[in-house]
Amino acid sequence: MNDSQHSSQPTMDWVLQLGQQSQELLQKFLQHQQHPSMGMENFLNIGQAFQEYLAELLRKPERLWQYQLAWWEEYQKLWQSTWQRMLGQPEINAHATNLNKTQDKRFKDQAWQEHIIFDYLKQSYLLSAKWILGLGQEAKNLKPQTAKKVEFYLRQFVDALSPSNFILTNPEILRATLSSKGQNLVQGLQNLLRDLEKGRGRLQITMTDPTAFKLGENIATTAGDVVYQNSLMQLIQYRPRTEKNYQVPLLIIPPWINKYYILDLRDNNSFVRWALDQGHSVFMISWINPDAKLGSKDFEDYMKEGILEAIQAIQKITGENGVNAIGYCLGGTLLASTLAYMHGQKGKNKKQTPFIHSATYLSTLVDFAEPGELGVFIDEIQLQTLEKKMEKTGYLDGADMATTFNLLRANDLIWSFVINNYLLGKEPMPFDLLYWNSDSTRMPANMHRFYLRNMYLDNKLAKGKLNFAGTVLDLRQIETPSYILATKEDHIAPWKSVYAATQLYKGPIKFVLGGSGHIAGVINPPSANKYAFWTNETFSAEPDKWLEQATQHAGSWWNNWAEWISGFTGKSVPARQPGDHGWKIIEPAPGSYVKIR
Repeated sequence: MNDSQHSSQPTMDWVLQLGQQSQELLQKFLQHQQHPSMGMENFLNIGQAFQEYLAELLRKPERLWQYQLAWWEEYQKLWQSTWQRMLGQPEINAHATNLNKTQDKRFKDQAWQEHIIFDYLKQSYLLSAKWILGLGQEAKNLKPQTAKKVEFYLRQFVDALSPSNFILTNPEILRATLSSKGQNLVQGLQNLLRDLEKGRGRLQITMTDPTAFKLGENIATTAGDVVYQNSLMQLIQYRPRTEKNYQVPLLIIPPWINKYYILDLRDNNSFVRWALDQGHSVFMISWINPDAKLGSKDFEDYMKEGILEAIQAIQKITGENGVNAIGYCLGGTLLASTLAYMHGQKGKNKKQTPFIHSATYLSTLVDFAEPGELGVFIDEIQLQTLEKKMEKTGYLDGADMATTFNLLRANDLIWSFVINNYLLGKEPMPFDLLYWNSDSTRMPANMHRFYLRNMYLDNKLAKGKLNFAGTVLDLRQIETPSYILATKEDHIAPWKSVYAATQLYKGPIKFVLGGSGHIAGVINPPSANKYAFWTNETFSAEPDKWLEQATQHAGSWWNNWAEWISGFTGKSVPARQPGDHGWKIIEPAPGSYVKIR
């Protein structure tokens, strides 16, 4: 036996062992799998969109040929540059898509820059990605909805094909595989099967250590008590952190797509805790995670049993006639709808007094004419398919909603974990924000149907054509002072679409544009000293013009909001404690509704 045979034998041993371990793990999974569906129901309706896209491209074959020729010329430059590096010569044609001077977490490993082959793989991929995505923009005569679908799914395709997502083309995975003799892949397969088992056959990626956090112990820890509840929500009253409180209580209305504690993660980034330190009497709605029994609840129920009952309870608890209200995302859409409903009710009942002194909207859409990438998932055919699915269960499963949101940031929320968990075989790190992100909730069928059809599909709220209990909702009649926060990189509520509310409300408006995205831009405590925000008191019809004339400020928007809200807080009063005046406390915060998984 020669030396080469001796040196290859250990390698063959661990490769065979890897294959055997993988087969055993797969067999074990299949034996215990009771739900064979992989959750791949075809309701995305993209086939027709791509047929129209290809037909449009072929209408001008000369333009397609010119585009391909330009791509080929760029590829020749890349090959020439790579060949020069291989010969040890200085590069003459440095390629335009080189990432050495930019940031892309997929290619942070130094080998992507320093090793000629991996640099070529990266550059080749980036060039091809640029060509594919650019080609998607060449079909200029497509319907806007069709064009958005094509662009979105072309990007999903491009992201999936990144060389960083494969064993043999990712230097970090190759090093880990060789050094561990493939045990990273065995562990990765175990992680994959665990996530399939957790999702009952559907891949449910573990994004953080699920045992690292426990509600009320190291997350959602701000002290308070549940002081009211009904079938849809619990109302939490937080214990004061100052000797005096502002007279007007503060009610926070979170979205029911996720749990409320995004606003109370940890001590150092809790908006609730910070608001208490400013002197606010803070109340929080904690929505239930609904099951089939609540499938008939609709959007109007969330208004009546949510906001309106919460305010009535706060009035009785504090003796005040009104609140300052904050609505986050879908909670803000509900807040605006409620204000429009209350205005309509005033015309019927002259004696009714206003009891929302100010409204703060955090990353909230009320005009859905341009809903961003979420609009890709919403058209008549897709809604009909989704509605049939919800009819069977009475709700939309939280996993479906989570998958949709994760696709909007596939590189960060899907592929990075595929690499870390399944190819490198690592466990994800504890991270409070990702723990919250994984704690998804279900949507009642009636409510979700109403929301998607009337808001996203028909935009009835902005058009003044929505009706609650015989009352037409007209946002243009809302006189309540409004603080509107959008965030510059928001992929769920695009800032320009959030800005559209400045052209709707009748009352005084302050619009602020924060840095970062839908979550990080909102949960941005002043102590972090991150990002920036922009203000401009003149509201052009064009958001870009507003931004051109806006003033940039360093740091968080929180202090700016504190200054604004001070005009609606009233005088100082002795701090309010849950249970004052004999009011019954149901249970300590965070309450039981938020713990329903």
